[in-house]
Amino acid sequence: MKRVALINDLSGLGRCSLTAALPVLSVMGVQPCAMPTAVLTNQTGYPSFTIQNYTPCVADYVADWKKAGMTFDAISTGFLTSEQQVEDIHCFLKAFRRPESFLLVDPIMGDDGDRYPSYSEALCARITELAMQADVVTPNLTEACLLTGANYREVIQAPSLLQRAAELGQDLRQKGIGTVVITGIKQNDHLTNLVIDATGVHEISSPCVGGSYSGTGDLLASVLCGGLLTGATATEAVELATRFIVAALNDTVAAGSDRNDGVLFEQHLSLLTRLTHKSKD
Repeated sequence: MKRVALINDLSGLGRCSLTAALPVLSVMGVQPCAMPTAVLTNQTGYPSFTIQNYTPCVADYVADWKKAGMTFDAISTGFLTSEQQVEDIHCFLKAFRRPESFLLVDPIMGDDGDRYPSYSEALCARITELAMQADVVTPNLTEACLLTGANYREVIQAPSLLQRAAELGQDLRQKGIGTVVITGIKQNDHLTNLVIDATGVHEISSPCVGGSYSGTGDLLASVLCGGLLTGATATEAVELATRFIVAALNDTVAAGSDRNDGVLFEQHLSLLTRLTHKSKD
């Protein structure tokens, strides 16, 4: 069985980060091994939440997993809390990254043209350095601009937004990243995920369903990781992730669920087994 190290936060409420990734990867036939970067009572969209920083624990994970002889087919990173934690992730990579494994970085830094309040310029610079070492990155449009130094306001005003976003992806590929997936590009009543890899630029679009919900980016990155580990192309995996998320969003809107609670994805997990079964045929 394939095994992935998941380096992300654990939020008690919100269906995001590790609580989204663990069931997705498990149902896809991949063993997820979680290393929390922080533990939150609720994800940060809630009016009230408490966060415990797990930076001091990274070294313990490295030491104990090395003693256990752990190996990983992929390493996936998400929410990071500090410059020191990014440095510790580099130590983790030195210990566990192998030539035959891949590194997927979800460079969580901001949205809607702005950095998140807890992310300083220095932290974003370190996350950018980490992303440049990745085989796969999954930025939203804001994060793609932060990674490339592009001006977000100018990008969204381009005559062709998707073409300009694809150029950002090609720029990142020229820096050495093999596959770039720019997520959640909104145009009119559609959302588009762009896959930019060695085979070209691929657009996967779907109608907008409801508003913005917690955890959709985590779900997409998890399905992408699981798909790559089970023999799918990046485009096939993102297409599956899109169908999965849209199905969950339809139920979420129908139920009137609060956006902070995330999407009701649990009853749609069976959709993800189809790709796994196909890869074994």
